[in-house]
Amino acid sequence: MIPLMASINDSIANIFLVGILAVVIGYILKRLRQPYLIGYIVIGVCLGRYGFDVFRSEAQVEFLGEIGIILLFFFIGMEISLPTFLKQWRVAILGTLMQIIVSVLVVTIIGYYADWTMARSVVIGFVIALSSSAVVIKLLEEKNMLDSKVGKDVLSILLTQDIAIAPILIFTSFLGGQSQSGLEACLQILGAVIIIAIFIYLYRKESIEFSWLKSLEEDHEMQVFMSIVFCAAGALLMGILGLSPALGAFVGGIVVHAAKETDWIHDNLHPFRIIFVAVFFISVGAQIDLHFLWKHINLIGSLMLVVFVVNHLVNGIVLRLFGSDWPNALLGGALLAQIGEMSFLVCFTAYQSTIITEFSYNVGICLISLTLLFSPLWIATTEQMITKFLSKKQTAPRT
Repeated sequence: MIPLMASINDSIANIFLVGILAVVIGYILKRLRQPYLIGYIVIGVCLGRYGFDVFRSEAQVEFLGEIGIILLFFFIGMEISLPTFLKQWRVAILGTLMQIIVSVLVVTIIGYYADWTMARSVVIGFVIALSSSAVVIKLLEEKNMLDSKVGKDVLSILLTQDIAIAPILIFTSFLGGQSQSGLEACLQILGAVIIIAIFIYLYRKESIEFSWLKSLEEDHEMQVFMSIVFCAAGALLMGILGLSPALGAFVGGIVVHAAKETDWIHDNLHPFRIIFVAVFFISVGAQIDLHFLWKHINLIGSLMLVVFVVNHLVNGIVLRLFGSDWPNALLGGALLAQIGEMSFLVCFTAYQSTIITEFSYNVGICLISLTLLFSPLWIATTEQMITKFLSKKQTAPRT
């Protein structure tokens, strides 16, 4: 009984500590006009096993963080009009393909001179090609840019990248000599077919009706649980079929958006979303090995700068080719410049397949985490430079 009480007290103390740090750091960041997600990552660094080692179960923290991503994608799906989203298919598909191809080519050239294997170069190219849906969507929301052209273009690329993670992981396993069973491949194909079928149905119908939900209009308690069911259903189905649960939650959100009787879902799940998304970024910070980072700070810092510059330029050019003017293209490139959370999976799969060494794996984890941490600063700097350029252009005398 005493160990149980001690465990409960430790958990309550951890919750209290996270809350206090979130309030203090959040207040400082608000004064500096910086997004809160930076504070969440810093909290993770401080309280993780490489900091003060407060968390006794990192697996539980990561699990709660995954719930946050599922909720985040579900909310974004609820704000997406499917016809409008499908109009972005060119920039989404072609932009994603160009980003992956260019990233792999750049790393392959570097790998040639660094004497890397082709498999290692390709995998590292995959890692840096994927941007962070969690970071970018959060920033787009905070800046009220989800409905802007650059917001729609960036969002379509992010969601296409999340869909592409399944074939990327399959190909990474193949490069490592691991074969996927026929059943797993069939389930993933089935999942893709289901998503396409849902999109076609909603595109043709434009709206759907859940008349049986009218009975919940005055029942707030049941509304909460029904909201959870809607969010978890798509995530569970896609997870069973071997695809991203977050992708399934996004599809579920689109279904909810098309329904007329589900306006209360947003209000019921919003507090949960804030908490779990914060936990996700805390879990990212907890993975940063401070000792390893300090020992190899020159290498990791140099790689981070290269990643930001290459991803920024590639994505900026892609967006410019697909109709954005240069200011919006450069802003979109900045938004997509970091390495995304899905790249953790690619790194882990490559490490398990012995494509990369333990050293490379640790470098990858630190690099991904740091690009997530410094991404808001990179984006803010780009915004300031664009604003100054446009103001100078407007005030310049005409000849």
